[in-house]
Amino acid sequence: MKAAIVQQAGQSPVYGEFEAPVPAAGEHRIAVIASAISQVAKSRASGTHYSASGQFPFVVGIDGVGRRDDDARVYFALPRAPFGSMAELTVVPAAQCVPLPDDLDDVTAAAIANPGLSSWAALTERAKLRAGETVLINGATGIAGRLAVQIARYLGARKVIAAGRNAEALGTLGADVAIALVADDTALERSFKMQFAEGVDVVLDYLWGASAERLLIAAAKAGPDAVPIRFVQIGSVSGSDITLPSAVLRSSAIELMGSGIGSIPLDRLIKATSDLLQATIPGGFKIAVNPVPLNEIEQAWASDDSSRRSVMTM
Repeated sequence: MKAAIVQQAGQSPVYGEFEAPVPAAGEHRIAVIASAISQVAKSRASGTHYSASGQFPFVVGIDGVGRRDDDARVYFALPRAPFGSMAELTVVPAAQCVPLPDDLDDVTAAAIANPGLSSWAALTERAKLRAGETVLINGATGIAGRLAVQIARYLGARKVIAAGRNAEALGTLGADVAIALVADDTALERSFKMQFAEGVDVVLDYLWGASAERLLIAAAKAGPDAVPIRFVQIGSVSGSDITLPSAVLRSSAIELMGSGIGSIPLDRLIKATSDLLQATIPGGFKIAVNPVPLNEIEQAWASDDSSRRSVMTM
């Protein structure tokens, strides 16, 4: 079968022939229709993601849309290694396949599942967002952050604060407050502190690094009367480590937690993805997509950017 194959760690996938999978007991064979290039897929391909199998060669891709042997159209996640989602066929445990709404098209479903799940799961499973609360999204101008603004609103947030590095894009997100992540630490901390003083219930952090440091310090400095904050760490685009003064946690009611593979049971992640996909049309969730044929995987892999999601089509 045709597939996007990584031969060894550090190499980009190439288009070629790969052994067709045979489903084992409890698995579905999926004829793949569409699969998106995500940061998780890229990290697993490079061998740097904590969930990478370390098995080479393998087919890239962690999820997608396709049809089972009975022709049912499904979203699927985490195929059995070494079979990934960017191939004509793959095999997936039955529990990791969910039916799709009839009015949700294949490319949109494949594009939105992974980045949309990052905020949907963080808000519903980790932060336990309650209607009427305020959500601050750090890293709101990337693909996942843009969806997070929409999803937070849909799930009942009264106020959404968007912080991001793309100052021009901030004004297009539909957030109530926009904060540009400027280089001046003092000015940035002041902007954050003003919002925390008014009350922020949940922070979704896609960046980590310096802006997360400023966020946490500003939250602690907002004072003892500030609302307790559930800080959910999702991504590390700006760096994998921060320096956090211990007094920040001692002097505040900040709850630090993460959201991702490992912090939420897999069955709950699959259920959350199903809920997200069912809500996509009613919620009017929008994502910019770039459909690309599978045989152009090498160019698409190198040129994928943060403004739109490239989706490989079979």
